[in-house]
Amino acid sequence: MTPRKKSALLWGVAGTLAFLVLYQGYVALGNEGVGFLSALGVGLLVGVGVALGAYVGEARLLVRGR
Repeated sequence: MTPRKKSALLWGVAGTLAFLVLYQGYVALGNEGVGFLSALGVGLLVGVGVALGAYVGEARLLVRGR
């Protein structure tokens, strides 16, 4: 696995976990939750989006030399 792919996957994991922590905080403050599986599904979608964004974004930054 290339370092670029590993970095993108780790950003995806971080994005998923960050979403789930924010969701738990939302529920802990007394708000109505949507259910565990729904929250997990949205968290995984967020993680995939973050991973794709990191993968594409890193390539653009490398091309620009930043």
